[in-house]
Amino acid sequence: MSQDHPSGLSHLDSAGAARMVDVSAKDVSARTATATGKVLLSAETVAALRGEGVPKGDALAVARLAGIQGAKRTPDLVPLCHPIAIHGVDVGLEVVDEGVLISATVRTADRTGVEMEALTCVTTAALGLVDMVKAIDPEAVVTEVRVEEKTGGKTGDWRRSQ
Repeated sequence: MSQDHPSGLSHLDSAGAARMVDVSAKDVSARTATATGKVLLSAETVAALRGEGVPKGDALAVARLAGIQGAKRTPDLVPLCHPIAIHGVDVGLEVVDEGVLISATVRTADRTGVEMEALTCVTTAALGLVDMVKAIDPEAVVTEVRVEEKTGGKTGDWRRSQ
C-alpha cells in the first residue's frame, strides 16, 4: 500500500498519482448531504412549466428521476468516488420567476459521505430539466450548484455560512 503524499492530500500517493482513499477502517455512521442549484429559464419556459407544460412532457418529473438516478450512479461518473449504499434521496424542484430551484438531500449509513452524490443529484436533475425544455429555451443556464450542509462522519456536521 502506498504512503500518503507529503502535501497531506489524501487522494495522492507518495509519488503524486491519484488514488482512491481506503475507507475500510472508518466507522459506519449515518450521513447526509444537501446540495442546491438553479436552472435559469426564459419567462416563456417558466410559464409553460406553471401552465400547460412543455412539449416533451412532464419536465419536473423527468428532472426528479434524473436526479435520483444521478445520485445512484455517482461513482460511475466521478473517478475517485466510493460506491456506497444510497439509502434515500429527496429532490425538490420549485418553479420561480427566474427558473427552477433544485435541492437534493442524500442519505446513507456508510464509511464515507454523500456530498458528491448530492451534487451529482442536483446537476443531473438540472441536466434532465434542460433536456426537456431545450426546444423552447436553448439559452437555459445551470448555475450555483453547491453543497449546503452535511451531517455525520469523522468531521461531524457542517453548514454553509450565510
